[in-house]
Amino acid sequence: MTDLDKLQGTWNVTALEMDGHEVAAPGSACIVIAGSRFQSLGMGAVYEGTVELSTRKKPKHFDLLFTEGPEAGNRSLGIYELKGDDWKLCLTVTGTTRPSQFATSPGSGHAFETLRRGGEATGAAPVLASNSDPAPELEGEWKMIACRADGHAVPESIVNTGKRIARGGESTTYFGKQLLMKARYTVDKSAAPHTVDYTIGNGKQPLGIWRFEGDTLEICFAPPGKPRPADFTAPGGTGHTFTAWVRTG
Repeated sequence: MTDLDKLQGTWNVTALEMDGHEVAAPGSACIVIAGSRFQSLGMGAVYEGTVELSTRKKPKHFDLLFTEGPEAGNRSLGIYELKGDDWKLCLTVTGTTRPSQFATSPGSGHAFETLRRGGEATGAAPVLASNSDPAPELEGEWKMIACRADGHAVPESIVNTGKRIARGGESTTYFGKQLLMKARYTVDKSAAPHTVDYTIGNGKQPLGIWRFEGDTLEICFAPPGKPRPADFTAPGGTGHTFTAWVRTG
């Protein structure tokens, strides 16, 4: 079970510190996690967006990408620790540098929150969308770090030139200056694994799956007209293509 799985549900804010000062957290303050979506309630406004976790860092990292509310379009950088029903996090509010410890200081622009599990995510279902077309966490600029096609590993010298740009539900992939694929895409995050449907210029539709492993985006898709992959292996004879990416912008 991943940390994202463990975070599903409602978390009540039990203590709050900002810029080195303890702040009385409103009794209704909570964070709801449903899939990769989050919603922050009771803090003066409703904040919504997507959460990205990187469990390989010490302390563990997370990013909040705000898609709704006063901070829409902004990204908050943080660290977190999860132990059973207790979750603590420290994140940027007005600051731009990711915190390195679970504490704040005057002028840091950081907030430190401690939270306690309060319920299941089903209570937030009418507010939080479980999927979005497209998923905002898939957008941005990405560098390829791995690629397998029909059971064969693409040479590192070629992988190192791979780039993916996704904006407004359109994804463009290059090897160097060579266009590999340009397509519209939609996703379903309620599926397990999450699915992605591409529509390329000739109207054909490669079907795929995607996931985040730490801070790495992994995608596996089938040739047009073939069944959607069931896993991320892309063995020989299937025609499947597996790619792995890290965000660069």
